[in-house]
Order: sequence, then C-alpha cells, then structure tokens
Amino acid sequence: MEELLRELTPQVLGFLTRRYAQFDLCEDAVQEALLAAATQWPVDGVPDNPRGWLITVATRRLTDQFRSESSRRRREDSVAAMAGAEELVAPAADSVGDPDSDDTLTLLLLCCHPAVTPASQVALTLRAVGGLTTGEIARAFMVPEATMAPRISRAKKSIKEAGSQFELPPAEELAERMKVVRQVLYLIFNEGYTASSGESLQRVELTAEAIRLTRMLRAALPDDGEVAGLLALMLLTDSRRMARTTADGSLIPIDEQDRALWDHAQISEGTTLILATMAQGGVGPYQLQAAIAAVHAEAPSAEATDWPQIHALYVILEKVTPNPMITLNRAIALSQVEGPQAGLDLLATLDDNKNLTESHRLDAVRAHLYERAGQPGKAREHYLAAARRTTSLPEQRYLTARADALTS
Repeated sequence: MEELLRELTPQVLGFLTRRYAQFDLCEDAVQEALLAAATQWPVDGVPDNPRGWLITVATRRLTDQFRSESSRRRREDSVAAMAGAEELVAPAADSVGDPDSDDTLTLLLLCCHPAVTPASQVALTLRAVGGLTTGEIARAFMVPEATMAPRISRAKKSIKEAGSQFELPPAEELAERMKVVRQVLYLIFNEGYTASSGESLQRVELTAEAIRLTRMLRAALPDDGEVAGLLALMLLTDSRRMARTTADGSLIPIDEQDRALWDHAQISEGTTLILATMAQGGVGPYQLQAAIAAVHAEAPSAEATDWPQIHALYVILEKVTPNPMITLNRAIALSQVEGPQAGLDLLATLDDNKNLTESHRLDAVRAHLYERAGQPGKAREHYLAAARRTTSLPEQRYLTARADALTS
C-alpha cells in the first residue's frame, strides 16, 4: 500500500495542480488525502480506483478550503476565478484514469525551482513527488518536524511568489533546470547511502526513494543520457549496500567487502544501462561516474580492480566537471596506479579549498595514503582529525579504530 501511495502521489498532485493551478494548496490537500488513505485503506481495503479515490478526497479538502477562504475573504476575484467552490467537483472517472496524464517531470521541475534553496528543493521533492510525510522527511534528515514543516512551507511560498506556472519551462531553460533535478535526486541518494550524521551509516528509505524517482524520471525522458547515467550510478553504488556494514553497523571499506553479498542483479542492470547509454555519445558527468562504478562492480576482487581505467575515467570527469571532490577521488585512483606518494602530491593541491579542509574527507583520504606509504604517525594524526570532523558515528568509529590500530 505504501508503494502504491508513493506511486500515485505525483499523478494526483499533477492532476490537481494542472486543474486548479495552486500548487501550494493542492499539495496540502494531497497530503491530507494520503493520510486519510493510510488510515482507511488498511481497514476498508484498497478501492478499485485508488487514484480516483485520492483525487476525490483531495478535491473535497480543496472545496472546504476554498469555501472557507471565500467566506472569510468574501470570495476574492482571484480565488473565485481560479477555483470557485461550485466548480470543485470530483473528476470524471475517465479523466481520472487517463494513462497519459503523467506530470512527474513537471512536478520535479517545479519542486526544483531556482527560487527555492537546495535543502528545501530536496525536502519538497520528497514530499510532493515522493509522497513522504513531513515527519518522515524530518526523521530522515534528523531534524525536528517543527523545523522541517516551515522549510517546506517556505519552499512552496517561494514558488508561488516566483509566479511559477504548472508547465514545462521553455526549451532554453529546460537543460539548466534538469541539472538541478538530477542534482537533487543525487543528493537524496547520497544522504541515504552515507548519512551525514547519526548512528546509522545508511538510510535505506532515502536510497530506495531516490532510485524510484529516478526510474520515473527515466521513463519520462528515455533519451536523456544523463538521467540514464544517474540511474545506473545509483544502481551500481547501491548494489554494495549489504556488504558495507557488519552486524553491529560498523563500516566495511570497499576493498574489504564480501563481494558475494553485492546485488548482482543491480550490477547487471546498471552495467547494461551505462554501456548502452555511453554508446550513444555525448557523455556527461553522471555517465562517467556510473562507468567508474561499473569498473569497481565488475572486479571479482579488490586486487583485480582495473585502477588504470578508473584513473583515466577520473581524468576525463575532472575535465568535464572540475570539482575538488572529483580530484580527491582521483588521488585515490592515482595512488593505486603510481603509488601513495603520487596521490599525496595531488591531495596537496586541495589544501586551499575551504570546503574540503573543513570536511573530514580530505583528512581521511590523506590518512589512508600515509598508512599505505608506511608513515603510521602521520596516518594516525589524520585519521583522528577526520574522526573529529565527521558527524557520522559509524565513520567516526571506523576512523578512530584505524588510528588506534596504528599505535599497536
């Protein structure tokens, strides 16, 4: 039932927003309809036309809201013209069941509007397109619901104030807006795959939701190579999930993982997808990252990993999308090809990057390379520095354990 509700959420919200044009009010009404379904369906059973049921219930909520507003504000012209209460009736069954009315892409673009901050784009996407409640989103990001609710409200208000219409942007804007959509989905996946804080390394509900939404986006844009690359990257990365932690939740690095636990069905799907996509030309950053993930996934053991190929792909990726995190990862690959000192020399070029120096990742990679270079004192120093900076408890425990192992 939960999966069905999440699948129907963008369909119902898209239908209502296209019909009544008020995204913020429609989104609130859909959330109320979802809560009603979660309460009633387990008792009464799933209706024959669940989408029509949700639209009918949400429409009634809108009817009540518009009537209240009409009474309080004496039916302002703007409200009456857009959605007079006498016009708010349950849609006909044939229009409700129209298989061609998939507004997922339009909703994603609206939630990722440039007027909305990145953090709010993520929250609004999870709620409006993913069907998560405010409480679920708050728990996923480990903030109080009282903090998340205003964030979502501000996002909807920003979209309304920007005068956004429920329609695809002009062709000249679409490419830039799609970059934001892909980035938001990637952020959701990353937060689920390696949680930025808290007791758990992974938040499976977020990775699963990111993959589900990206599949939906892929269905809407089958010719978009970067959407295909993003989906392949998620599948290939997530394939390692079961091997990443011990029974007590401790982190296991990729070179120590039991590869028999990797999800080979996901590896096969992701590899097939990225090979087909890259063969079409016009390779972008998500496709390149997926290709790197595929090389890791295809290696039968850590020792058999084709590091020269991975490093070559990172060199291309760095040229396509210059980014300090890409350089950080290239340093690891370079150290496997030319030795740890070569990797350390490349890391030195990142010492002036404030975002990285304030993060734990630069210290963590530097510690790893110093350990491989036979310099345990420096390695321990950087492991401890990384442990102090991370807010993820599993990462903190892992880094501290590596440092402690170097004192014996």
